[in-house]
Amino acid sequence: MRLSSIVILLLITLAQPLSVEAGTAVDSLRKAPRRGYLKSRIIDGDTIPHKLLNEVTVIKPWEFKNKREQVQYSRLVRNIKITLPYARLASAKLKEINDNLAKIPTDKGRKAYLKRAEDELFAEFEAPLRKLSFSQGKLLIRLIDRETGNTGYELIRHYKGGLSAFFWQGIARIFGANLKDQYNAEEDDKMIEHIIRLIDIGAI
Repeated sequence: MRLSSIVILLLITLAQPLSVEAGTAVDSLRKAPRRGYLKSRIIDGDTIPHKLLNEVTVIKPWEFKNKREQVQYSRLVRNIKITLPYARLASAKLKEINDNLAKIPTDKGRKAYLKRAEDELFAEFEAPLRKLSFSQGKLLIRLIDRETGNTGYELIRHYKGGLSAFFWQGIARIFGANLKDQYNAEEDDKMIEHIIRLIDIGAI
């Protein structure tokens, strides 16, 4: 059993795929032509186009201590670009599944809903997640904590129960991972945080 199997289970607890209707709506919006109108300002009798620009974020480049750290940084950039979308999907789906569960009045109905969500999510994401490397799987566990505010252990315990969380934590530890890992942007994960901020502003 690979670490990716643990990550698959972790994501399974978080939600179901978007509905076909939602996807269709998004596609139609993307195809619609964009039109923008600028405000104008009259200066000395001339009409000048006027537009308020968004704030520009400037991030100081990472100062490498040595060549080894530079290689580590480059590898992290590649792995974060692969795993960050899954972590953010998990965050969005976590909100969606909690909203849906709140509308179901019975325990039986909630269990049935979670089972359907599990089957659908497994069918959609099992193949790509199994392609993650060991280091990417460990990184995804940390990024899920960053994006959701909950460790993998806490999420599995909440949706699957304490026994499942204990079991999967034991499996994770065998493979050198820890579902209780917490994301720390100021210390251990400072380099990861720097890269994510650059990705978010489109700098890398």
